[in-house]
Amino acid sequence: MNHRTPAATVGVVGGGQLGRMMGEAAGPLGIELLVSDPTPDCPAAPIVREQIVGEFDDYDAIRELAERADVLTFEIELADPDEMARVGEETDTPVHPDPDTLRTIQDKLVQNRALAETGVPLPAFRRVDDADDLRDAGEELGWPLMLKAREGGYDGRGNRPVDAPEEIDEALDEIGGPALAEELVDFERELAIMGAVGDGETDAYPVTETIQREEILRESVAPARIDDAVRDRARKVAFDVLDLLDGRGVYGIELFETDDGDILVNEIAPRPHNSGHWTIEGTRCSQFEQHLRAVLGWPLGDTALRSPAVTANLLGDVESPRPAELVGTDSILETPEASLHWYGKREVRPLRKMGHVTLADDEHGRDALLSRARELVDDVTFE
Repeated sequence: MNHRTPAATVGVVGGGQLGRMMGEAAGPLGIELLVSDPTPDCPAAPIVREQIVGEFDDYDAIRELAERADVLTFEIELADPDEMARVGEETDTPVHPDPDTLRTIQDKLVQNRALAETGVPLPAFRRVDDADDLRDAGEELGWPLMLKAREGGYDGRGNRPVDAPEEIDEALDEIGGPALAEELVDFERELAIMGAVGDGETDAYPVTETIQREEILRESVAPARIDDAVRDRARKVAFDVLDLLDGRGVYGIELFETDDGDILVNEIAPRPHNSGHWTIEGTRCSQFEQHLRAVLGWPLGDTALRSPAVTANLLGDVESPRPAELVGTDSILETPEASLHWYGKREVRPLRKMGHVTLADDEHGRDALLSRARELVDDVTFE
């Protein structure tokens, strides 16, 4: 296939920070991005060619995207797979990843069943529709366990540890709908792999170590501080997962490394992922450029490591929502190996992801990079 510039137009359902960084990656390739998002002047709006204001299931907005684009994709799991499939068929516009893949991943129970049926390792799980189901799950899986909303959960929302039967009613009220109970894994560390599926190609970035508190990603370390055997097992599991997914694109695969060195799948995201933000500075082709290459059917880019990299998220440190104003960034800007990424969100909320800082350097060890990243993030605050 011969590629020409201006190369293509990509329509993206969702215009949050992932859409913004996708737009930043699109420009050098001559790709134009159109996004649809319910928030006027969404984070991606200043970067992409145009925003169409519409809900994630707005047929008219998605159809307009498809009519003006060469391919349709999404950057958020709240995108409606039924409307995207319908619009894709009506306009003859390819949709990647496949809406069936999104439909599977949107429901954690459906996702886990699909993985289990093909032998992909994951924590033991049970369906939970009511208090009796959760009580039975606790007896089978043991207390404590993890209760997850089947749909809509992200950044720690929709996940709730349940320590004992006495917490059942409170936990179900907090989740507020159909749920999934999983055994609480005693893990050594959490890992992630960004995989890429192109036109007849499959590749993956180096295994990343993810550090989370309160179910929210705080830092990522790449490559992960693991031995070769664990790395090889993680990559094998990731490629097995990619074999199950339909449609081109980048996929975030979150994993547990158990105390015994085994690898279990935690969750899958059919899009670029926070745990892969380090690839902007740490690899030759970022996950965002890779996603665009993949959905367009272009050759995949190089996933090789340029240098070790650590990313630390900038999270809202406020007690209640307020206009977003970040102060104290001088130390970040004065650090040669540090890169500041600001997502352009107008409002800061408690623990909301507002940006990130990446340190990429092959002269210092990963422990030193992580320590320095934490120091830099501690210097900033929201007023």
